[in-house]
Amino acid sequence: MGKTFVGFGFGPIQSGLFLYEAWQSGNFDRYVVAEVNCELVRALGDNGGAYELNVAGQDHIETHTIEGVELYDPNDQAGRRAIVDAIAQADEIATSLPSVKFYDIGGQASVAGILAEGLQARDHARPVVVYASENNNHAAEILAEILAGKTSPQALEKVQILNTVIGKMSGIISDQATISQMKLRRITPKISHAILVEEFNRILISRIDLAGFTRGITCFAEKADLLPFEEAKLYGHNAIHAMLAYLAELRGYETVAQARDDAELLAIARRAFVDESGAALCKRYATLDEPLFTLAGYGEYADDLIERMVNPNLHDLVERVGRDHLRKLGCDDRLFGTMQLALRYDIEPVNLARGAAAGVVSMIRRAKELAELPAHLPASPEQLTRQGLADLLGEIWATQPEPAVAKKLVDLTWAELESM
Repeated sequence: MGKTFVGFGFGPIQSGLFLYEAWQSGNFDRYVVAEVNCELVRALGDNGGAYELNVAGQDHIETHTIEGVELYDPNDQAGRRAIVDAIAQADEIATSLPSVKFYDIGGQASVAGILAEGLQARDHARPVVVYASENNNHAAEILAEILAGKTSPQALEKVQILNTVIGKMSGIISDQATISQMKLRRITPKISHAILVEEFNRILISRIDLAGFTRGITCFAEKADLLPFEEAKLYGHNAIHAMLAYLAELRGYETVAQARDDAELLAIARRAFVDESGAALCKRYATLDEPLFTLAGYGEYADDLIERMVNPNLHDLVERVGRDHLRKLGCDDRLFGTMQLALRYDIEPVNLARGAAAGVVSMIRRAKELAELPAHLPASPEQLTRQGLADLLGEIWATQPEPAVAKKLVDLTWAELESM
């Protein structure tokens, strides 16, 4: 008998990674996904449980028809029951939600509530893994703690919740002209948008210690300690992706791929990646026996990622990559967090500071997109002063660095703003 896969959320990571890789493996014969978008649930049902996926390589886009998917709305009683029953039989489960905040909300549609009920109904001797793919270094621990309060210890004995490091770029394309121009296939005939993901699938997961368990999704790589790789993603991949988008926006580009022929911009990104982020992380993890955290290994990682970021077939919009400014310009997030890491190892992050400065300009120009308007946000970048920058960053930083560090971050960013 084949395995059963269960997913929560039908966004691009679920549909273009977990579900797709489960289907590609040939090791599963049932695919069940919980999705609160009832229109999507109906459309997939009307299409016989099939959906279209577009996968971007460097020189082409492949399309795949994934079949046999059971998509259920957990707000519907029958749908919820079907999901619970599938969990009771599942071999691998993946949560793919906007954030860990969504684990325990939604009443009867609560992911944690449904998971707890399904796990309680299982044969407790059968092992099962849960991939927690929310963008949080401790997603697995957070979900495990919630589940521990909702079900018995026996129900969790053979359950291992795994953290993940997902360096796969993906998105939903809704612009009809772009879909036509790129010859993308829509999810189903009744859904107007398309899923577009890159072909990359080298995903890292926590090491599995369940005796006798064999993964059906075989392409993932297990690591005993994911934290160094999570930091490489945040301070490397995420940081450089954001700065590329902000610098591209300054130059009037619509997509990150348009930076492909901008030698100056790519040189700034590579210096930030290798000489600042990479140099700091290689010092931080010098005693770790991992090829990634060597100058040569990190250089290869940077070159591969930059090439993937500017993939013309990915159509990664600058507007999308740079959105959510208040989070991405946070003190401990991708840009200022990486700058602090570099400073800790006596590395002057001038290139990262240029990306941060471009991010500040973007935040000011796109103020209407902000969920909350900072009191110190000027009406235009031209009205920003050095003190105004300090006040603005101090306001949006949820945690405050040491005064000397904060001053250095502001000084570096202001110097780049003045040079623009």
